Amino acid sequence: QVQLVESGGGLVQAGGSLRLSCAVSGRTFINYIMGWFRQAPGKEREFVAAIRWSGGSIYYADSVKGRFTISRDNAKNTLYLQMNSLKPEDTAVYFCAARRILEVSTTPDEYDYWGQGTQVTVSS
Repeated sequence: QVQLVESGGGLVQAGGSLRLSCAVSGRTFINYIMGWFRQAPGKEREFVAAIRWSGGSIYYADSVKGRFTISRDNAKNTLYLQMNSLKPEDTAVYFCAARRILEVSTTPDEYDYWGQGTQVTVSS
């Protein structure tokens, strides 16, 4: 059974940093695209970043480019999202997701597995 479990969310002041983790289990993700999405209250789920688990092919939303970094640790089966220079508009529930087709997508519906989400709140 595939499981994605996020952690690392919390409350931080504007300009601060957080690192989100997503522990993955249940299968080999070597041929998957792993993504981070977020959803703010009253808004649609939006793409944040994605990475090919096997290496290379990193993509970011324009809104987080230069501030967020996606990475993965194969040995630990963990996906990360380092978030720096956080802004109040980054406040959302953050989800990790996995896509079986080895092509990056920014569309939530094109991802096959999801975690339960972790809340990030940035105060001004």
